Amino acid sequence: MLRYQADVRSLVFMAIAAGTLIFLWRFGSTLSTPLWVLCYTLQLLMAVIVSTMVHNHQHLPMWTVKWLNVFTDNFLTVFYGFPVFAWIPTHNSNHHIHINKEPDYTKTYMVSEKNNLLTLLSYPSISGVKQQKAVGSYFLNLYKSDRRKFFFHLLQIISLVAWVLIALIIDWEKAILYVIIPQQLSLFTVLIFNYIQHIHADEESEFNHSRNMTGSVLNFLLLNNGLHTVHHISPGLHWSKLREKHDKIADKIDPRLNENNFAWYLFRVYFLGLFSASFRTQNMRMERIGNLEPERV
Repeated sequence: MLRYQADVRSLVFMAIAAGTLIFLWRFGSTLSTPLWVLCYTLQLLMAVIVSTMVHNHQHLPMWTVKWLNVFTDNFLTVFYGFPVFAWIPTHNSNHHIHINKEPDYTKTYMVSEKNNLLTLLSYPSISGVKQQKAVGSYFLNLYKSDRRKFFFHLLQIISLVAWVLIALIIDWEKAILYVIIPQQLSLFTVLIFNYIQHIHADEESEFNHSRNMTGSVLNFLLLNNGLHTVHHISPGLHWSKLREKHDKIADKIDPRLNENNFAWYLFRVYFLGLFSASFRTQNMRMERIGNLEPERV
């Protein structure tokens, strides 16, 4: 019933996400501080991984059976913190068509051409607000155009609201700590990833429109979501096939856009870049436009 056997890994991650929540809710208050920190760190890591599973599942549903895909939509919704159908109007039908160009709701330069810690951390909120109108319009229009799909999407909203309300009623402190905070982290980090993958890339280029994080550990955990150029070239390709295709085109991508170490990229650009321009990214988009010499901003 799985479309690709590689998604056994996705199922394991889903089980870990659910199991960690249940364990912490039930036993969190009895754990020693070091063990609680370890378990909570795992839960937050799973929140990040959930956001990549949402992305993958919206591009290519995990199952060949409809009801299993509907169940997965709702499962991911309650851990992600937002109805996953929102990816259809803002990502599949917008971002993948325009790829960081107008009118992409998630374009990285909507406020500033700079790439620094402030622009990085403010981007998720700015982009999130920008996307809401498209999500609302898409959902309401479905009521007229596709009533069946509308009710499937409505089920996601009901599932999410019920999940959060029930958790708050049972124990509002645990709900905030173990439900709402992980959800917000999931929503926040997926937009952080989008920002990093496109900021200062050249949106008009065939191969240089995206930044790739090629490290094996990161891509094992994030289900190859670091291999972004090839994902835009073949958005319907299953995540397990991305590494092979990335390797075939890697030499066509500007080396500045292939980063092997994600942690080093973050430290180099957003911390060391505060002190020296040599550690900052080069704005390839503005180089193309011609308003700047190859300058680090």
